Amino acid sequence: MKIIDIISATPELLKSPFSGSIMSRAIEKGIVQVNIHDLKDFSNNNKKQIDDYQYGGGSGMVLMIEPIDNCISHLKKSNDYSEVIFMTPDAKKLTQKISNKLSISGNLIILCGHYKGIDQRVRDNLVTMELSIGDYVLSGGELPAAVLCDSIIRLIPGVLNDETSALEDSFQDGLIAPPVYTRPSKYKNLKVPEILLSGDPKKVKEWREKKSDEKTKVIKP
Repeated sequence: MKIIDIISATPELLKSPFSGSIMSRAIEKGIVQVNIHDLKDFSNNNKKQIDDYQYGGGSGMVLMIEPIDNCISHLKKSNDYSEVIFMTPDAKKLTQKISNKLSISGNLIILCGHYKGIDQRVRDNLVTMELSIGDYVLSGGELPAAVLCDSIIRLIPGVLNDETSALEDSFQDGLIAPPVYTRPSKYKNLKVPEILLSGDPKKVKEWREKKSDEKTKVIKP
């Protein structure tokens, strides 16, 4: 069973993403275990302080190194981890290739950023990988962490009812997936392409490859 431990300053934001759909079923099947840890539980401060003003001045609060180090050290006493991942906009972008790799790796720790960021010493000494879901800033790393988990968990064998479905997703072969259609074949004069109704697997395959290529050239040239 794969273990994913998520460290967050606002853990309540992570309840919903793991309570339904594919991720929930994966957890119920015992394929993956997702644990959400409140960073405040690892503060040695009487007020459970986890952030402070940044040295040198400037706006915004910074997550402190001590509670983060305490939490990671606590987790490592019970399990081994392949990566300690920090979700932050100023990092390399998450790709399908990275998700594929992480889906077959060992256990993971995911650290969610918050406020102005985290003490640089955490990034320099405790984190092994940094990932971004895009060039924009959110209130924290909780939603990006959920996105990362979804992209990983759905690839683990046994999670999807049809495991070949994930292999046909966009970006698995460097191309964007072709258009898809379902019943009815005709709706308000809107028709499904005849080739998909032909029953000829070879022609359907060729059509899908052509459409994937065309779509990729337009969207991701």
